[in-house]
Amino acid sequence: MAAPGVPGPRGVLGRVELLHSGKVRDVYADGDDLILVASDRISIYDVVLPTPIPDKGKLLTALSLWWFAQLADLVPNHVISATDVPAEFAGRAIRCRRLDMVPVECVARGYLTGGGLKEYQATGKVSGVELPRGLVEASILPEPIFTPSTKAPVGEHDEPITFAEVVDKVGGETAERLRQITIDVYRRGAELAADRGILVADTKIELGWAADGTLTIGDELLTSDSSRFWPAESYQPGRAQFSYDKQYVRDWATGSGWDKQGPAPEVPAEVVEATRARYVDVYEKLTGNRWA
Repeated sequence: MAAPGVPGPRGVLGRVELLHSGKVRDVYADGDDLILVASDRISIYDVVLPTPIPDKGKLLTALSLWWFAQLADLVPNHVISATDVPAEFAGRAIRCRRLDMVPVECVARGYLTGGGLKEYQATGKVSGVELPRGLVEASILPEPIFTPSTKAPVGEHDEPITFAEVVDKVGGETAERLRQITIDVYRRGAELAADRGILVADTKIELGWAADGTLTIGDELLTSDSSRFWPAESYQPGRAQFSYDKQYVRDWATGSGWDKQGPAPEVPAEVVEATRARYVDVYEKLTGNRWA
């Protein structure tokens, strides 16, 4: 359903129309282009929390744009402009190309934690990938692995799937390309982050087909919402790590007794403030830029 129009950036008669409101981002149409707007909403366990994190959308947008520039030679991305957007969305929006999105969440893991750890403890595998025995919380993996998941609608949970299930969804050739691109993005991102004292435990990317048939990165890239970031200086396997991402909110939610079903409880002010500080800190450490 269309949202009330807001003035478009290409003339006073231009209008943008809301196409989709996701867990964190809203997608508008502006002619042949899309305007991707990052809100301050935060989602954990696939449920949107009622309390926003101030500046979160701008931080995610700025960090994604930095990563898109760093990895531009590795894989194409959907960015057209970060400035040619409606004034209402300045700083938190990207004008981008339309993509035919692949129906798979592409995840790479270099360390064992989160849902991957739970699956490993139960089966010795993660998304069908068999791992060595004896791994513990935050163990570094012998090599990064591709651990895809489903794309769930708002309010439902993404579910891990095997590579064979990805093949069933998109075909063998495309599945191989998804895996390779995801691993390549993880390796490059982890290498750049390590130079800045940050470990990338895992990351999720979204890929789609551009009009010319090229597999292209959309949505966000290596942000605090799509990745787990740990400080290298305090890394120690066998325990939970200090996290620069929304793991802090997950930990609070787990301790609150919430059953991970909507509606979610309000987030306390001190948790909001600490979470924002983590987003700012990792942005500054990775990019070298001060957050104004």
